[in-house]
Amino acid sequence: MTIQEAVTTKFFERPQSGERAVLVHAGPDGLPDESEREEFAELARSAGAELVGELVSSRRRPDPRHFIGSGKFDELRLLISGNDAELAIFSAALSPSQERNLEKALHCRVLDRAGLILDIFAQRARSFEGKLQVELAQLEHLSTRLVRGWTHLERQKGGIGLRGPGETQLETDRRLVGRRIRQLTERLEHVDTRRTINRANRVRAEIPTVALVGYTNAGKSTLFNALTDAGVYVEDQLFATLDPTVRRLDLPDGEHVVLADTVGFVRDLPHELIAAFRSTLQEAREADLILHLIDASDPNRWQRVRQVNSVLAQLDADGIPQVRVYNKIDKLRRRTRVTNHRDGEGRAVWISATTGEGLPLLREIIAGRLCKRTVQRSIRLRPAQGRQRARLFELGAVLSEEILEDGGWSLELKLTEKDLQRFLKTENLAAEELDAAPATESAPAANE
Repeated sequence: MTIQEAVTTKFFERPQSGERAVLVHAGPDGLPDESEREEFAELARSAGAELVGELVSSRRRPDPRHFIGSGKFDELRLLISGNDAELAIFSAALSPSQERNLEKALHCRVLDRAGLILDIFAQRARSFEGKLQVELAQLEHLSTRLVRGWTHLERQKGGIGLRGPGETQLETDRRLVGRRIRQLTERLEHVDTRRTINRANRVRAEIPTVALVGYTNAGKSTLFNALTDAGVYVEDQLFATLDPTVRRLDLPDGEHVVLADTVGFVRDLPHELIAAFRSTLQEAREADLILHLIDASDPNRWQRVRQVNSVLAQLDADGIPQVRVYNKIDKLRRRTRVTNHRDGEGRAVWISATTGEGLPLLREIIAGRLCKRTVQRSIRLRPAQGRQRARLFELGAVLSEEILEDGGWSLELKLTEKDLQRFLKTENLAAEELDAAPATESAPAANE
């Protein structure tokens, strides 16, 4: 046997092209329902795959070698060969060794759900930040899979003049990947710093932020364009837009807020993506109000709502006030309406971002939820706290002032609860320095 024949027999080279795909719905939680199968198929189509077959399998315990059992594996192999498929996409998460074993036995590329979503993100990212985030997520995913199909690189470098201590090619690859991950992380930290500065500027200008979140393909970009005329790319597909966008939104009372669009959520979103897009999703975490967009025509909308709220909880954004916006009522032939909390604040609104129905009501709800709630307090400032006194006058919060014997001041204040808390935090003052006067609320007047 020649050296070339030995290498060809021992090592498996991954196929590099082809989009004809067979979907494998496999998992330990029983057979998937129709909505899960359709969503997975839509993910594959969004990546550009041509679907030529489908296999459904369920096992209590995944097979350590091929994930699916021997009978289903033989069925999958016949399905791939009979349809000239070049790609097998599994709905479950595969280990690196399972992917390698499947590719070697099936002679086609194999992807799991995380790899498929990463591929979609790689195609859709347009901005500099988006591309950095996707590349970082891909490399972190790849770093655990360098062993797949590359076992022949474990040998030490040999040859005359090259023998002796050194590193394997695989170790070199890991080192290079690790170096690139560090570079990307540093660049994203710089981008995140700029984003943080922009948020801080908005806070100083007292401009509230409203974050638009929701399950992918719920219509966020369409609604974002309808409210702000941003011209964001819109398409009826999963993850049509990834890049974060921030625009000014004018409200009925003449005030304005900042509306931030975020990446769409999806079931079992890979942890690498949540980590890489954390700076983008930080807009949701730092928002004053979250608009949770829901596809009202989706029969599984409640499941989608729970999945979005789960991601918000991972971001520590589940405590932010939220308004549910039920979109696509034009598909259901329903009229727009509003439901309120017991205190009269808007809780949910039914709209159509495509036709514009309900958008005025949505703007009114945003204005109402961000209305100024004023409180009256008094505070004593020492003579050395002249800067804090000046700041309160800048806020227009001083109702009356009395000069004390020691040269300090006693100030009667009226300002919003949020402005008050922000003032105390910025000036490093304790809430105990205020009196215990009861809070009073004003009618909805203007936004913060």
